[in-house]
Amino acid sequence: MMKTIKGLMTGAAAAALMTGAASAQDLTVGYFLEWPMPFEYAKAEGMYEEAMGLEINWVSFDTGTAMSAAMASGDVHLSVSQGVPPFVVAASAGQDLQILDVAVSYADNDNCVVAEALEIDKDSAGELEGKKVAVPLGTAAHYGFLKQMDHFGVDVSTMEIVDMAPPDGAAAIAQGSVDMACGWGGSLRRMKEHGNVLLTGAEKEELGILVFDVTSGPAGWVAENSDIVAEFLAVTAEANAMWADEANHEMMLPVIAKDAGMDEEATAETLATFVFPSVEEQLTEKWLAGGAQEFMKGVADVFVEAGSIDGALDSYADAVNTGPLEAASEM
Repeated sequence: MMKTIKGLMTGAAAAALMTGAASAQDLTVGYFLEWPMPFEYAKAEGMYEEAMGLEINWVSFDTGTAMSAAMASGDVHLSVSQGVPPFVVAASAGQDLQILDVAVSYADNDNCVVAEALEIDKDSAGELEGKKVAVPLGTAAHYGFLKQMDHFGVDVSTMEIVDMAPPDGAAAIAQGSVDMACGWGGSLRRMKEHGNVLLTGAEKEELGILVFDVTSGPAGWVAENSDIVAEFLAVTAEANAMWADEANHEMMLPVIAKDAGMDEEATAETLATFVFPSVEEQLTEKWLAGGAQEFMKGVADVFVEAGSIDGALDSYADAVNTGPLEAASEM
């Protein structure tokens, strides 16, 4: 998997450079298409530029591992909604990244789908041994896949695991070239057209499979630009607060849908499965005051046991920096 990540570093860096590498006065931010969030309203309406006085370059990615690679190359300064597992993979490999906020919590919008022709459900999941699976390695979907297979007692060493970004996995299960595919967002919705999930979001949470994304950035860059980071997080929090008021949905939904590259119905359905914790909630023990650090250690240990990474850090406490978010709460 580390070879895969190294390969992604080259590709992601090239992609960012093609869109124009950031100058000293610019901010380059990575995000996902087909992953609608309130920040996209602020993005489309120019709220970030107005509040920060900076030109922002937005670069879309397919996976969180590619985001890590782009931040490692210096072509991306911040990544919005990077999955915790890809963050952990990078941090465990020595990349000096920091979590800056909890972007979104979502248990029902990241999962694995079994091809309908197999007629396998949670009561017959053992039949997945020996099957071919499309999994975006080092992502939340990868972590959820490993935890689910462990729960069902499926030996993953018997399976043919193919590293595929979610859009490719959705295409593969539609074509019948894989038996199961894992992913999120629009890709997961397309996967479900050709199969079924084994566990619901609530069932996964009962097993300790938490699913949340973060805003992340390189520690060195964040230290030198803490004011910029705080201003960025403050605008994100403002957009989340706007969305929390249902009176704003009619105004915000079309803008978010267009920016995410989705229709309004699919956008509304996706957003209904998302939770955007307030800044105050994010700074509690459940999230950035201890919970996230403990969860990252758990993710890393699972990846080590699965042979996906070489080793875990003793602690992930230094991988969380609440300073900019605390400053943002006072803006």
